[in-house]
Amino acid sequence: MTERDEMIDRREAILRVSALLGGITLVGGSALITACEKEGASTRADSSAGVGAFSAADIAFLDEVAETMLPETKTPGAKAARVGAFMARMVTDPYDPADQTRFRDGMRRSDEESRKASGAAFMEATPQQRLALLERLDREQKAHTDARDAAKKAKTGKDQENKADAYLPDQRKENAPGTDANPAPAITADAPTHYFRMMKELVLLGYFTSEIGATKAQRYVESPGRFDPCVPHVPGERSWAAHA
Repeated sequence: MTERDEMIDRREAILRVSALLGGITLVGGSALITACEKEGASTRADSSAGVGAFSAADIAFLDEVAETMLPETKTPGAKAARVGAFMARMVTDPYDPADQTRFRDGMRRSDEESRKASGAAFMEATPQQRLALLERLDREQKAHTDARDAAKKAKTGKDQENKADAYLPDQRKENAPGTDANPAPAITADAPTHYFRMMKELVLLGYFTSEIGATKAQRYVESPGRFDPCVPHVPGERSWAAHA
């Protein structure tokens, strides 16, 4: 398989994960594709020494976060796919310094929230306590993301109004609504991505682009093969993975 084929498949995988998350561009953007090239060998190696600024304890923490989201059932979970090391590599390589800081601060805040909610650190909490915490954080990031999207839409509409106002006669400008009519929302269009959104993105990307995720959680057929543009799907069946 050529390098171009691998790049196309990884790009497709990133697009699919983005679709799962509502079509929003993942933090790191196209740089995630390049980072995936570096990640392959590094996460197959022993990660006991850590990855970048992430210690072995940090990776163990990320493994448990990922496993809580995608636990082992009749198929292996995220920890078996070494998603924690993958997340550390993705944050280390394609994320800019501000996003790296936000992600690592999010790890600390997640642990603090666990102590507040259950009196135990995340690594010491029960599976039920971990799940309850992550579900709450997921609702929090969803509200944050929705508010930011609404702010972006409002800002775009306001920019268009301002451009139109530039061409209005003086009398119409005097009658146009003032800027105080629509106060800015608490979360602005420029608000950064919520840290838990970043974690969720990397968990899904890491798992469904891993060998376990592609061959165990999904059905996989190695190419070359037959192209079927419309394959019937029976409810309850696993979805098809992209070619690796």
